[in-house]
Amino acid sequence: MTVIADTSVILNLCCVQQQELLRAIFREVIVPPEVSWEFARATSAYPRFAGLSMPEWIRQQPPRAIPEAVRSVSKLDPGEIAAIALALEITADALLIDEAEGRRAARQLGLTTIGVAGILVRARMSGLLPAIAPIFDQLEQKANFWLALHIRAEALRSVGEADQG
Repeated sequence: MTVIADTSVILNLCCVQQQELLRAIFREVIVPPEVSWEFARATSAYPRFAGLSMPEWIRQQPPRAIPEAVRSVSKLDPGEIAAIALALEITADALLIDEAEGRRAARQLGLTTIGVAGILVRARMSGLLPAIAPIFDQLEQKANFWLALHIRAEALRSVGEADQG
């Protein structure tokens, strides 16, 4: 499975030292240069991300062009725009993205989206993690990453964990 990733998914998983889940679950993870730049900017701007680095095994590839259908979507940052464009261009199996506007735009353009919660559920169901509730807690505490309560509850329910958060 080849996926394109937006910044926040990689950044937040790196923050809780779970970035290797991406390599274990997906055959190939690709990011456009804009995502690498946003990642680097976040690691220098936010103390909670200081010292993190983009995993070396993530491949970088720019999109050849940004389709008007992507360019015209308001409220998307450059990383989201480039990631959506690249996912469309290479017919990626999925786009790893968490931001609501980006997910909505990607889905409207026919892309499958997977967020951090979906990645953790896949990891748990594949036996890569013994539990995901502690990872959700770490994401909140270390990365300041918050999931809607109903998304967290559904993710925990789907893997047979009672919501303790």
